[in-house]
Order: sequence, then structure tokens, then C-alpha cells
Amino acid sequence: MTEAETLLLFKCLADKSRLQILKSLAVEDMYVERLAERLDLTAPTISFHLKKLADVGAVRSYKTQYYTMYALCDEVFKPSMLDLIREKSSEADLQAQRDEAYRQKVLQAFIQHGKLKSIPAQKKKERIILEELLKSFEPGRVYTEREVNIILADYHDDFCTLRRDMIGEHLMARDKNGYWRIDQQA
Repeated sequence: MTEAETLLLFKCLADKSRLQILKSLAVEDMYVERLAERLDLTAPTISFHLKKLADVGAVRSYKTQYYTMYALCDEVFKPSMLDLIREKSSEADLQAQRDEAYRQKVLQAFIQHGKLKSIPAQKKKERIILEELLKSFEPGRVYTEREVNIILADYHDDFCTLRRDMIGEHLMARDKNGYWRIDQQA
């Protein structure tokens, strides 16, 4: 289901009468007059709502004798909410561009001539700075604490805070053998 189809479905479901129609059709297939009687609505109102539900693929109709019967389209409701939310957004590229523009703005504000002017107080900005500093460490290599301190001291005098925060943000890990970068899975 595309993002646009999901949006139309959600908009259509945001009506109590339509939800009651769907609940009735989940029990059994019905015709307009029976739904109208069951839900205490007029037949034209039921027809209006059924048209909306049919437009988004939530119900289908078929002929039986002289009745037009309506049935629930189960397949529309099979994907979970998480499946629908995890579907790639049509704006994903635009969002990525905005993220990168924000990242560059933060880097320009806090790094000047290869030095960190100050450690950002705001966590999301500090994370961007720490990710940039992480590029100074080779993947797969284990560093001594002294080596980490020397690398970070090139950026800022408070290398202890930077080192601690890189570990706290799970960008680096440590044990008795030393420090290494944790490469995030994309």
C-alpha cells in the first residue's frame, strides 16, 4: 500500500459510521437496507459511506438475486500499522536533504578551522559533532586511552568529556584492551 493510499484509508476510517459499517461487514456480507436498519441510519447515508469505503478498497460489492451485497476486503486490513508506517515515505529524499542541511549548519556553528569552539549543550547537536569526530578513528582498530585522548585533544581541550560522551552515545566502546569505534548499521 502506498503512502497516498494509506493516507486516504486513514481519512476514510476516521468516521464512526464507516467503522460501524466495517464492523458489521466483518460479521457477514450485507445489503444497504439491512445496514441502514442495523445502524439506525438512512439508506442514502449508508450508500454514501459505502461509496467512500469502496473508493479506498475497504469494501467490495457483488450482485445476489436483486440485491447488491457489500463485503469487507480483508486484504486491505492485513498489513499491520507498523508495516504501513515503515513504508518508505515519498518525502524521504527531501527529509534526508533537510537532515544534511541541519547537520552542516551545526558543524559550521561549532567547528572552526578544524577545532571545536565548544561542546554543544543540546544532545542532538552534540551527537552530530561526536559523529564528525568519530571519522578520525579507523574502523576495526583498537586504540589506547592515550591515543584516543591525543586524537580528541586536537579538536578540544576537554577530551575526557568527548571520550566519555562518545562511549555514552554508543559511538565508541571500550574494554581492558582499549577503545574502538562502533560502526552503526545503515
